[in-house]
Amino acid sequence: MSLHVDIAFSHLRGRRRQTLVSLLGVVLGVAFFLAVSSLMRGSERDLIARLVDTAPHITVYDEYREARPQPARLLWPAGAVEIRGVKPKAERRGIRQYRQKLQVIDAIRGTQAAPVLVSQAIFSFAGRDEAVTLSGIEPARMKNVSQIDEDIVEGRLEDVDTNPNGIIIGRALARKLSLEMGDTVSVVSPAGNVRAMKIVGLFETGNAGYDEGQTFAQLTRVQALMNRPNVANMIVIKLQDAYAARSAAAFIERSVGYKSVSWQEASKDLLDALTVRNIIMYTVVGAILLVACFGIYNVISTVVLEKTRDIAILKSMGFHARDIRLIFVIEGAVIGLGGSVLGTVMGSAMMRAIEQVEIKPPGSTEAINLPVYWGIDQFALAASFAILSAVIAAWLPARKGGRVHPVDILRGAA
Repeated sequence: MSLHVDIAFSHLRGRRRQTLVSLLGVVLGVAFFLAVSSLMRGSERDLIARLVDTAPHITVYDEYREARPQPARLLWPAGAVEIRGVKPKAERRGIRQYRQKLQVIDAIRGTQAAPVLVSQAIFSFAGRDEAVTLSGIEPARMKNVSQIDEDIVEGRLEDVDTNPNGIIIGRALARKLSLEMGDTVSVVSPAGNVRAMKIVGLFETGNAGYDEGQTFAQLTRVQALMNRPNVANMIVIKLQDAYAARSAAAFIERSVGYKSVSWQEASKDLLDALTVRNIIMYTVVGAILLVACFGIYNVISTVVLEKTRDIAILKSMGFHARDIRLIFVIEGAVIGLGGSVLGTVMGSAMMRAIEQVEIKPPGSTEAINLPVYWGIDQFALAASFAILSAVIAAWLPARKGGRVHPVDILRGAA
């Protein structure tokens, strides 16, 4: 084997310029592969992390995934007479016996759940009216399943429990209506009830639409304001393993009967778009490495052409065709391995430089760094793809070298 390696290195040293050009192609291919893939995967993971951290992993709604069949259809599924235009029985919206449903969900390992009553309301202050979303919550449970407690910039989430009519609003809504901590606003429900509520907290998430339209109050007080005692129309759930949300949502839906939506299902269009983007990204960066491997193919082909007489001599000395092929494959593997090592170093430097870049998105108050993914799997993928491509590029001319007939070559040389 050492003899094969010595011959391979002598061939590479004999054509140093071409070897260096091929090596540089692999180095640049691996480096750009790492730079582009780390940036794309970093942005993907950052986006998914924002989805996972800011939204519930699973949301249970007060509706069924499929419409419940009418009693007549259940009693006479093959009846000869079909009644059309029958309206379903009007039912009071909400999750029935939501406390029992919470107990079922709490019994599942690794889950934390909170009931919510979400409704629309009108804020009235100083002659101005503003439509908002009013969410009735239990602070002790809500702080375990939502980031709202971390987003509060004035006051505390627990203050809606201690103040009989406390409400927490977004800082953007407070600025819009010229409100401050301690001010009292009139809240009008769709049922026509009016209640004066005191602002006990302000939050800021950075999402202008959410900060202007979302408010929080204690669950029982919202139930009373909406004339919906002992009712919740949503249960939000957090899991220890966010990526298990799809299977957990299916289990919860079977257990409680109500429609349960995981964050993957809710963001399916976005996740599909990320998948397509990844396919495009790997196609582009893979093409860069394939182009670099054409340089290896060119070098090995040239060596085979120039060393035809040497190959004939080696075969006349007892080298088999597989030995000749092995020599040229070693040459390709050396270029691929060397290019992968140097490309990894260069790619890491490029990734570090990208990581230092700061951008300020429109509407943002703070600059952010570009997200970069440093997972070992992408380094292994880049190196493996480069080495495999280099070996394949060398294998094609190596086969030609292995088919050389020494008698014909030596006779022609004589």
